Amino acid sequence: MPTEEELFTAVDALLEGEPQLPSPAERARLREAAGVTQARLAQVLKSTTQTVKNWENGRSEPRPPRLQAYQRLLEGWAAKYPLATVPETPPNSVEQSAAAQALNEPAQPSTASASASASASAQDPMRAASPARPSMSRRPAAKKAASKPEASAAAVDERFANGPLAVLDGEGSAYCVGGLVLDCPAKTFPTLVDWALTEAKLGAPRLNRNGKDADPLIVLTDAAAERLGLPAVLEDRRGLRLAEDHKVVKQLAKAKWKLTKRGFGPWARVYRPAEGGKRQCVQFAILPWDALDARSWGDTGQLPPADVASVLGTYATRVLTPRGSTAVCGLELMSALRPPTRAVKDAATGSWVSGPNPGSLTEPVDPAPPEAPAEHPLVAARYPRHHVRTPDQVIDEEAYDWFRPLTDEECTQGYTHAVGLDVNMAFAAAANRLVIGTGPATHVKNPAFDAKLPGSWLVDLSHIETDPRLPSPFTPRGTRPTGPAWYSTSTVAYAVELGAPIQPSEAYVRYEHGAYFDAWYTHLRNAYMATMADLGVSAGMPDEDFLAAMARHKSVDPGQAAVLSAIKSTVKGGIGKLRERPQSIKHKFGEPWPALQRPTWSPHARAELIGKVRTNQHRKLMAWARASLFPVAILSDCAVYLSHGPSPLDFMPRTSDGKPLPGGFRLGVSPGMVKHEGTRDFLWLAQTIEDDQINPARHIKGDDAPDGGE
Repeated sequence: MPTEEELFTAVDALLEGEPQLPSPAERARLREAAGVTQARLAQVLKSTTQTVKNWENGRSEPRPPRLQAYQRLLEGWAAKYPLATVPETPPNSVEQSAAAQALNEPAQPSTASASASASASAQDPMRAASPARPSMSRRPAAKKAASKPEASAAAVDERFANGPLAVLDGEGSAYCVGGLVLDCPAKTFPTLVDWALTEAKLGAPRLNRNGKDADPLIVLTDAAAERLGLPAVLEDRRGLRLAEDHKVVKQLAKAKWKLTKRGFGPWARVYRPAEGGKRQCVQFAILPWDALDARSWGDTGQLPPADVASVLGTYATRVLTPRGSTAVCGLELMSALRPPTRAVKDAATGSWVSGPNPGSLTEPVDPAPPEAPAEHPLVAARYPRHHVRTPDQVIDEEAYDWFRPLTDEECTQGYTHAVGLDVNMAFAAAANRLVIGTGPATHVKNPAFDAKLPGSWLVDLSHIETDPRLPSPFTPRGTRPTGPAWYSTSTVAYAVELGAPIQPSEAYVRYEHGAYFDAWYTHLRNAYMATMADLGVSAGMPDEDFLAAMARHKSVDPGQAAVLSAIKSTVKGGIGKLRERPQSIKHKFGEPWPALQRPTWSPHARAELIGKVRTNQHRKLMAWARASLFPVAILSDCAVYLSHGPSPLDFMPRTSDGKPLPGGFRLGVSPGMVKHEGTRDFLWLAQTIEDDQINPARHIKGDDAPDGGE
């Protein structure tokens, strides 16, 4: 047995060997007393804002050499701001120590940024509540009273007291939103499902009173997946699912749990049929199986569990609890905000039954023949398999992919740069107030065009002339139409706006219609604006400040940058899902595929929306063309202009009083406004166009990654 003196010597050596930090709560108190932001502290310690957050809520501890530097700073603050004399407000610059001044001066937020952050916090209760949540591991019952600030307790649904999701590690710790860590004793999937539905108190309330509450989401790290018996890699790389005879699948079946038709894959849904109107369903995301696509989520899947919970929790709070890829989330959000059905009273029996919800996409409907993709049964019945449909047989509403040769005048004007302008959330902005059909299409011959009727119109727009330095607003390639072609109402309405005589020869119109996407747009806009505010970009900033903030916003907080990327992917992917084509290798040409059974499968809605994106962009191009500014290339929502300098401010037109030209592009963070996409030198642009015959907008960012827009 060791002697008392030996034990004391060992303890003293341990104490001397590593700096001792105050508690996480005290660290946050000292920083706030000194008036220093987490972002500024991260900058000084050459770390990240999320790492500082982790130190202050106990998720992680600093390591040398940051450990010693952090301890030195905390000791200095502790001497100046002892617990008994904490000032009610941050000290002014006269009272601050030199070290605190050095930390603070570069990081003073503007009034606009502060207002935006306050507004975002008011709209996002989970975000506002996060700093007050404890990080100690505890079971849900013990955590209930201490985890939520009093101000937000009334707004939290007690059924989902621990938030929408948990990230499970290999040691049985479940990391939730706001730094909360729960103990999860489950060692098999059936017990994990039971825990998620009973003890964990996970989930989220419905977004619409006629919708459904969000099911708990359990995210499995590599270690958790191994602990529960899952393989590190899925052998079925094509089907992306576990074999039916795998022990995990057998365990679930033995416990009377069911899997959806997708089987047990990266996004597995485990359920039992609802009993008494109560859902019994848990969603799983398997990180080692690439549940979080890097194209949408960046490196989120490789982060520590607490950081994964922070990123996914923010997305779940602002958008919805993830249920699959961001494309799936985009589509699910449409249905969550405008459910297809609602409870109605049966006049005959007096009981409540499910009925269609007015203004929603309530049931699957067939597209008009020109709107259907080539594999659709309607098309297969009309044309041979390898027939290439012409513009008068198929609608072609897609985003721009256009560029033109430089004029002699442009080559002699001494331009030094090509500057790209990208429209923020262009496709989401186009969804705002867009009217689409919510019922079946009606075929009419020789109709009078009605801009209030969504649908598809066969009309000849080849007689409309546009400046050769501008793309045609009627085709994705920007070329002039050569004869009759099918167009959405959005596109034909713009032709009428240009003053052209219009006489369709036939049309498929939808007499049942509405602004279906309005709630979807508003929800995603709010999520986008709150996230941009967290990244230091807010509405109303002066142009110079906005450009500077955008240049650094992705490095301010990698976690929030991942949320921003996911929100943008939710918009793009959701719109793409409106015309989802067959995914299975077993699909036979001309046969229906599963997506056709969704009320939200609507190629008409996608065509209307993309037509509006393109015509919105052309309207702004025209406004600048009247000021003698013409683009040289466009890809999706990015337009490239020639400039005598590297900044958008070097060429963007202004009125006589210095304001942006009415009707044109305007710098700003709001959806529909533009940001700086990238700058390349003039010689590169000329070579790309003349020699390589490549659209320069594809690489204006200065890298080799194609730019598909937002």
